[in-house]
Amino acid sequence: MLDRSTRLIAARLATAALVSSVLLAAGPPTAPVSAHPMTPAAGVNAEVDDVGQAIPAGQVKFPCQAVTTIPACYGPDQVRAAYDVQTLLDQGITGQGRTIVIIGAFQGETVQSDLDLFDTTWGLPEAKLKITAPDGTVTFDPTSKVQRAWAIEGAIDVEWAHVMAPGAKLRLVLAKSEADADILRATQYAVEHNLGDVISQSFGEAESCQSAEFFTQEHAVFQEAQDKRITLIAASGDTGSAQHTCDGSLVSGVSFPASDPLVTAVGGTRLMADRTTGAYQGEVGWGDASGASGGGFSTVYALPEFQAALVPGQSGRGLPDVALGSSAFGSVIAAALGGFGRSIGTSAATAEWAGIVALADQAGHHRLGSLNPRLYSIAQGEAYSTVLHDITSGTSTFHTFTGFSARPSWDAVTGLGTPDVAELVSLLRASEAGNEESDQTSE
Repeated sequence: MLDRSTRLIAARLATAALVSSVLLAAGPPTAPVSAHPMTPAAGVNAEVDDVGQAIPAGQVKFPCQAVTTIPACYGPDQVRAAYDVQTLLDQGITGQGRTIVIIGAFQGETVQSDLDLFDTTWGLPEAKLKITAPDGTVTFDPTSKVQRAWAIEGAIDVEWAHVMAPGAKLRLVLAKSEADADILRATQYAVEHNLGDVISQSFGEAESCQSAEFFTQEHAVFQEAQDKRITLIAASGDTGSAQHTCDGSLVSGVSFPASDPLVTAVGGTRLMADRTTGAYQGEVGWGDASGASGGGFSTVYALPEFQAALVPGQSGRGLPDVALGSSAFGSVIAAALGGFGRSIGTSAATAEWAGIVALADQAGHHRLGSLNPRLYSIAQGEAYSTVLHDITSGTSTFHTFTGFSARPSWDAVTGLGTPDVAELVSLLRASEAGNEESDQTSE
């Protein structure tokens, strides 16, 4: 294991070659084809490098937050300010009384200690984390790239869900492997046992990798979640208009489980914010040397009614629905495997959106359930520009795969955009007034 002293991933990301050494880097899974492995947004080449000491200076802890010659990175204070989360926290809307479920795989051996390190470093309240492995786990192998990637993924997810909703409980549900069937069983367990109010899924693979029977089974689980008003969130992927398929290669297409219309698919942007205060300066669609926002049109699911007005001329469900900062050139910081590094990709963005849902659930005194119909209704109303940042520039081209371009309203790079969280929660609470209900989780 790495030394637990505070550390930082390599400060220079000037060339694409350096991207592979950051905390999250896209990479093909190495599991056998027969395993049909889900690919975590962390990828399987993720490592934590021992390259520098933190600099204790209030909100700024690491050089990439302070030195303008280094690509920007952000801590909790900056992200909360940029997306207007702190306003809610100051009002006591912290996710209290709500539970965020995070689906992972393998062994969460270091997740709790990484979360403790993260919280101590940033002065966050102690997190209430419970780890469940309904089918058992394998012994953690630190030499396995796949297992390391899932360990990093789990750490990122619990930490950044906690950043956004520090009062919410966290439930990490681990599948015994990264195989599709095992992941689905873990998700089904969480739904059947009503473990939380929102389920975060920071993984995926190309739709072409699975059978119609599997999609039917998965959709049935998601339908049960909707019946219980559990909100489903998933990463749209980090490789633009391409996704990893069963053998690890990239093919054109979109990612599941994000492609299911009952799931809110989270894409990526490049966030520009003040490195100290976090004041929002702007965003562009994510597509650069570090990766690209996953998006496009499903070949499994038809265009849902809630998208019809904003996604004309298409027959398949469009992805993503929303976005948050994901680029290496504006990354967030996470602790994993005992050290600190940059979190690049839609992993943290997905967990952050799960935290946003927990805030809205607390504010409205009930679960939101499926979020998509509300989001697309907002985008067609007068409040759109107040509640969401409409990202109108940037492309999702990745390697040899030509991507999409951001444009006004919905697009296949950033969806409907990124949230002003306080405004979004306020609008959701107002529109749902009078709908309070009992929807407590099972523990």
